Amino acid sequence: MRSAAKIISRALPLLLCLFTLSRPLQAQKVGLVLSGGGASGISHIGVLKALEQNNIPIDYIAGTSSGALVGSLYAMGYSPTQIEALVKSQDFRNWAYGNIDSKYIYYFKRKEDNSSWINIKLSLDSALESSLPTNLISPIPVDFALMEVTAMAIATAKYKFDSLFVPFRCVASDIEQKKSVVFRQGDLGEAVRASMSYPFYLKPISIEGKLLFDGGIYNNFPSNVMLEDFTPDVVIGSNVSDNAPPPSEDNLISQLKTMLLSKTEYKINSENGIIITPKTDIGLFDFENLQEVIDSGYVAAMREMPKIKASVSRREAFDDLKLRRESFRKKQQNIVFENIYIEGLNSKQSEYVRRILRHKNKTLTMEQLKPEYFRLAADDKIKQLYPRAKMNPGTGNYDLYLNVRKEKDLVVNFGGNISNRPISEGFVSAQYNYFAKAAMAITGNTYFGKLYTSAQGKIRFDFPSKYPFYLEPIVTYNRWDFFKSSTAFFEDIKPPFLIQREEFGELNAGFPVGNKGKLVIGGGVGNITDKYYQTEKFSQNDTVDRTDFSLVTAQAFYERNTLNRKQYASEGSYFTFKTRVVQGEEFTQPGSTSPGQDNFRALHDWIQFKFVIDKYFNQRRVVKFGLYAEGVYSFQPLFNNYTASILSAPAFQPLPECKTLFQESYRSHKYLGTGLKTIFTFRRNLELRLEGYVYLPYEQIIKTPDLKAQFAEPLTRQFFLGTAAMVFHSPLGPLSFSVNYYDKEKTDLTFLFHFGYILFNKRVTE
Repeated sequence: MRSAAKIISRALPLLLCLFTLSRPLQAQKVGLVLSGGGASGISHIGVLKALEQNNIPIDYIAGTSSGALVGSLYAMGYSPTQIEALVKSQDFRNWAYGNIDSKYIYYFKRKEDNSSWINIKLSLDSALESSLPTNLISPIPVDFALMEVTAMAIATAKYKFDSLFVPFRCVASDIEQKKSVVFRQGDLGEAVRASMSYPFYLKPISIEGKLLFDGGIYNNFPSNVMLEDFTPDVVIGSNVSDNAPPPSEDNLISQLKTMLLSKTEYKINSENGIIITPKTDIGLFDFENLQEVIDSGYVAAMREMPKIKASVSRREAFDDLKLRRESFRKKQQNIVFENIYIEGLNSKQSEYVRRILRHKNKTLTMEQLKPEYFRLAADDKIKQLYPRAKMNPGTGNYDLYLNVRKEKDLVVNFGGNISNRPISEGFVSAQYNYFAKAAMAITGNTYFGKLYTSAQGKIRFDFPSKYPFYLEPIVTYNRWDFFKSSTAFFEDIKPPFLIQREEFGELNAGFPVGNKGKLVIGGGVGNITDKYYQTEKFSQNDTVDRTDFSLVTAQAFYERNTLNRKQYASEGSYFTFKTRVVQGEEFTQPGSTSPGQDNFRALHDWIQFKFVIDKYFNQRRVVKFGLYAEGVYSFQPLFNNYTASILSAPAFQPLPECKTLFQESYRSHKYLGTGLKTIFTFRRNLELRLEGYVYLPYEQIIKTPDLKAQFAEPLTRQFFLGTAAMVFHSPLGPLSFSVNYYDKEKTDLTFLFHFGYILFNKRVTE
C-alpha cells in the first residue's frame, strides 16, 4: 500500500502537468470571419483553400454580404474546391448579373421587341402611384438558386444554424431601425439573400415584416458576432473592404457605397486575432475574372500562415474533414415538393399561378419545378416572385412557399432612336394588365419621326391551361417616307420619292414549343398604299403614281430565340421559318410623270416561304463569331410597273441601317443571303463588330425601258454588303457608330451614328 501511494504521489504532479498542457489543445476552437466587399469577397475562397491545405480547423464561421455567401456554402459542407468551381461557372455569372439560364428562358412570354428605353409602372388603385426601379439586376435567378442550394442542408440542420456542418452566422441591415440583424436560425437561403441585398443593385427582401438590406451597411466585418455567439479561442478574419477605391466624381457606385455604408472597425477584439487582407483590383460587381480574385485570397492567407500556425496548435487531417463532410451531406434528403402555398395574391390570381406551375395534388422534384418556375417569372403580369422551401416533418417532403406580387396595372414605356441621319424617332407605349384566372394585356404604341410613323393596338389573352396558348387581335398603321431618309452625309444625292402606307388587322394564336420556341398561326386583312414617282425628274405640280393593294392573308411560323439582346446580339441564337399565303387586288393609278395614263387592276395570289438563322459562338471569349443566313422563296407575281414591284418585294436587311433604306438591289422574290460576324469584346458592354454579307437573288427584278418590271436571268448577279461598328451597350440602349458598305448602290458608303434601337412594328406581309 505504501509503495502504491508513493508511486501515485510521485506521478500526480506529472499527470496534472500533462492535463494542463493538453487542455488548450483539446478545447481550442477557431472562428473565421469573412467581410463583405462585392466581387472582391470571392477571394475568401482562396483563404479557405489555404487554411484547409494547412490543416487549420474552422469551427465557426460568420460573414457579411459576399462573405455570407461564401461562408454559407462552406457551412453547408461544400469544400473550397467545390465553391471555387461553382463561382467560376456560367450559373454563378447568371446569378450575379440577373440573367436566366438560356435553357430556362421562356420565349413564349417574351414581348415583341420595340424601341423602349425605360418604363414607368403605375397602380390605378393607388391614386396613380408610380413605381420606379429599385434594382439594376433581376433577383429572379439568385433567389431561386439560393433556395435550391441551401434547402436540403438547412432542413438537415432543422433550421438551426448551429447544427450545420459548421455553425454559421450572417448579418443583414434593418434600415428602419438603423441596426444590424443577426441570423441564427430559420431559412438559410433567405438569410444570405438579405445579407447580399446591396442597395440599388439587388432588391431588398422582407423577413417577418422587416425590409432588410446588405449587412455591410451597419456591420461589414462581424467579428463581434463571432466573439459574442461562439467565443472561439482564435479568430481569423478575411477583410477585402480595403480594396474599394475612395469615392470619385465619375464613379456613382463608389459614391453610393461611401454614403450608405457605416464606418466599420476591421479589427478583432481578441488577443488571438489574425486578419488576412487579400488585395484585388476588381469592380464591386465585376464577376468575370474570378480566378485571379481567388488566388489573391490564397496568397494573402499563405502570407499569414506562420502566424496562424503559431496561434492555432490544433490540426484537422484532410481525410477526417472529408469524412465529416460526406457524413453531413449523406443525411440530406432530396427535395420533393408536395404542397404549394401562394402568398400575396387573391384566390383567382393564385389559381392562375398554380395552373402555370401545373401543380394538381402531385409532387414535384426540383428539376420538374425549375422550368415551370421560370415560365411563371417570365409572365409580364408578375412583378415579384420569391421562393422558400421548407421540409414538412410529417411527410418528409417539402412545401413550397411562393411570395408573389402582381405587376402594376399600367406600364408606360419611352424610347426611340437618335441619329445623325433623318431617321430619328420617338417611341411611346402603354400596357394595361388584367390578372385573374386568365390574363389579359391591352397594349398601344406609337412611333413618330420623319422616316417612320406608326400606331398599333393589340390585346393579348393568355390561357394557362395544361397546353397554354394565347389569342391576340392586332390593328396596325405604318407609314414610311423614304424620301426623307437620305443616306447623303457629305454629298447631295437626291433620293427617290417613295411613300408607303399600311393599314391592317389580324388575329393570331400562339402556342409554346418547348421553352425557347413558339408556333403562331393567324390571318388578317389589310391595305397597302404606295405613292411614288418613276422618275427622278419631277416638280411640285406633278402628281404621283399610286398603287393600292387590298389583301387577305394567312400565316404560320415557328420562331426560336435565345439571343441576349434585341439588337446587336452577341450570344445565343435565333431561328424562324415562316409560311404566308396572300390574296389581293392591285389597283394602280398613274401620275403625271408616268409613261402610261390608264388605270390598272389585277388580282394576285401567292405563297411565300422564309427562313432566318442568326447564331453566335464562343460566348465566353474575347473574340466571338456569328453566322447569319436568310432565304426567301416566293411565288409572288410582278406588279404593274417596276417601282410597284420593287416596293412589294421582300428585302434583305441584315444591318440595322438597312431597315431605314429603300435599296432596289437588295429586293427580290427569291433570294439567299448569308454572312459572317466577328465581335471583339473590349469590356462587358463595349464591342467592335465586323460583319460581311453576300446577297444572291435567284431572279433579280430589273427595269425595262418603258418602266415595267421583268426578271433577269437566274443566278447572274450577287451583291456584297458589310459594316464596321463600334457599339456601347448602355443601360438605356445601344450607342453605335458604323461605317457601312453597299455594293452597286448609288451611295455605296454610309456613316451612321445612332443611340437607341432601330426597330419598328411588323409589316403586313412580314
